[in-house]
Amino acid sequence: MKKYVCGACGYVYDPALGDPDGGISPGTAFEDIPDGWVCPVCGLGKDAFNPED
Repeated sequence: MKKYVCGACGYVYDPALGDPDGGISPGTAFEDIPDGWVCPVCGLGKDAFNPED
C-alpha cells in the first residue's frame, strides 16, 4: 500500500501504521479512509494529501 504525504505540513500517512488516534486502524489503505478524516498534524482534509514518490 502506498504512503501519502500532506502537502501542507509533510505528515506521512503510512497504511501499515494507520492513525489509531484518529480512528484509522493499521492496515487501512488511504483510499479507504473516510472522507471526514483530517491530517492529525495540521487538520487539513484528505484532498491535501499526495502519493509519496
